[in-house]
Amino acid sequence: MNSAEVDAYLSRLGVAHPAWPTVDVLRELHLSHLRTVPFENLSIHLGEEIVLEEKRLLDKLIGARRGGFCYELNGAFGALLAALGYEVTLLAGRVYDREGRLGIPYDHLTLRVRTVDGGEWLADVGFGAHSHFPLALEARGEQEDPAGVFRIVEAGPDAAGVRGGPRLPEAADLDVVMNGRPVYRLERRPRVLGDFVAGAWWHSASPASHFTQSLVCSRVTEDGGRVTLSGRTFKTTGADGGQEERYLATDEEVLTAYRERFGIELERVPAVREG
Repeated sequence: MNSAEVDAYLSRLGVAHPAWPTVDVLRELHLSHLRTVPFENLSIHLGEEIVLEEKRLLDKLIGARRGGFCYELNGAFGALLAALGYEVTLLAGRVYDREGRLGIPYDHLTLRVRTVDGGEWLADVGFGAHSHFPLALEARGEQEDPAGVFRIVEAGPDAAGVRGGPRLPEAADLDVVMNGRPVYRLERRPRVLGDFVAGAWWHSASPASHFTQSLVCSRVTEDGGRVTLSGRTFKTTGADGGQEERYLATDEEVLTAYRERFGIELERVPAVREG
């Protein structure tokens, strides 16, 4: 990223250019990203190509002021953090479904971040409803966050009986647990953005992917709650967990919600593709 792209990215987040890549700045960037850059899969249903290249990601998030899903959001955020002086490593994860089964390889992209004042952090602005702040990657106890209680624990064997990685504690896979339920399994082997192309293609094309089956656009609100537009259903979740839903009957209402609640300007209402 060049300096103009860094400035434009920070401007979108509403964050001043930091003097040092500290953990406090990382926390501010992380929360600001969740509040301003929506988690959304609209490109899949608008027929837009998803390209995992840094310039294309920045064009989408900064130039078009859009959001994206994990590969796009964490891919772009990782580039910003690296440009600001953080040591950033891309990591691959496999997401647990409701039955506790693991998803495909390269199911999820997340970030390991080292700060100038010490420590390794799991930064993830691309999972939808997840932690508002980075999680201490090496901590094994409970970590309280506005979104819930998290733990990072050493993973047990998968369905094939494999723990993942060499038989070294520092290389074993990890499970990220939210409110007592594992949400994804994390590999600690470093990856590059191009490694995730197959996963991104599967999620944007396979009829088995939940991203091709439904529309979502969601972000964290200033009070710590969340607003979500799923198709034509607009849902507000308060910081206390209380929810309100409203059905948007007209295209104009839907486009207005995208514009006013998520900062996304669309010419037409996206619709889930048939077949």
